[in-house]
Amino acid sequence: MVNNEIVVALDIGSTWVRAVICERDEDGNLKIMGVGVKPSTGLRKGVVVNIEATLKAVGAAIEDAEMMSGLEVHDCWAGIGGNHINGLNSRGVVGVTGKKRDTKEREISQDDIDRVIEAAKAVVIPTDRQILEVIPQNFKVDDQKGIRNPMDMIGVRLESEVHIITCTVTGAQNLIKCINRAGFRVNELILQTLAAGRAVLTQEEIDLGVVLLDLGGGTTDVLVYVEGTPYSTYTIPAGGTQVTSDISIIKNISQENAEKIKIDAGCCWDSLLDEDEVVIVPGVGGRSPMSIPRSQILAIIKPRMEELFKMVKQHLDTLNLPRPLGGGVVLTGGGAQLTGVVDLANEIIKLPARLGSPIPCAQLGGLVDEYRAPSYATVIGLALEGDRRSGADTADRGADIRQGEKKNTALIGKLRAWLREEFF
Repeated sequence: MVNNEIVVALDIGSTWVRAVICERDEDGNLKIMGVGVKPSTGLRKGVVVNIEATLKAVGAAIEDAEMMSGLEVHDCWAGIGGNHINGLNSRGVVGVTGKKRDTKEREISQDDIDRVIEAAKAVVIPTDRQILEVIPQNFKVDDQKGIRNPMDMIGVRLESEVHIITCTVTGAQNLIKCINRAGFRVNELILQTLAAGRAVLTQEEIDLGVVLLDLGGGTTDVLVYVEGTPYSTYTIPAGGTQVTSDISIIKNISQENAEKIKIDAGCCWDSLLDEDEVVIVPGVGGRSPMSIPRSQILAIIKPRMEELFKMVKQHLDTLNLPRPLGGGVVLTGGGAQLTGVVDLANEIIKLPARLGSPIPCAQLGGLVDEYRAPSYATVIGLALEGDRRSGADTADRGADIRQGEKKNTALIGKLRAWLREEFF
């Protein structure tokens, strides 16, 4: 059973596992109470390749968050992403049955909306894949298009367009297995880019149309919003790990030292460099360190990032978008912290770009500067989305209880009427 007073978010990436524990205050808002971060070695391109390493990292991250918060947790909202995620758009059509069946007016009910979404979900997907999310884009009632919520409208024909996100069955099962074996229950798997978008995008950007780029270690996840809803989900099997590997190979240093150089001195935009800047490259096998111009590191990083953004641009060019993306590009994830990455994305993708950090909001407190970084976007978004979904579940359970009470009252009334007829 979900504890609605505590929300636990778990972001399992290819390079880091992040856990956040939030608690609801007296005003009903969430407050970050604990954070845990541990290196991740059990995933490759978003897919579990080592269950033992992954479950150990998950357990250690949540344990650190528990120690910081002083709370003990048992369930979590977990993010899922990687190269096995795929998205497609679909359409469904049903006839309106109406709430009042004894009248000629057919008023659209929740049952009609549920049926048309189910009709849109009826697409052929391979047996090794499963549906992760079904997100309604818009509805059409008879000849009226572009309707966000058709509830209570009058019509004969109801049509819906939805965005369906799928993942491999084994990818989801292995992720859940790792979390379960670490001692925690998964409330639900949530697409990582959806969560990151909730944390870093403004409503204006979503309505205008925006590209969210989550620059992770093993993959770069792309989520395109058009007219307020997801339109395209796409994953590029390349990320920050490839940049680190390039530095390691070309400069003959370890992956650890290459990662440190990338973080401390990495840059992919020429005008941000000082000609006199140097980088200290550690020696190997007892040899002394040597200093090289920082421009040499740029010459390694920039081509890889250019290649990445060109793949994003190529994907965007294949989309038949109904309108331009007025919200531009928002870069988030650990790779977005690389110096000059926004300028490079702006030049190659040909859209205005900005850095996406978690936005302070009324629903979430305790968001100190340390957590307002792009690398925390997904886990913060998972906490917000988990809170929203747990609230929806509570509302549904309340509605079920109220509906059950109405049915019981009706049955009691019928029983009383029968007793009066038979015995009085």
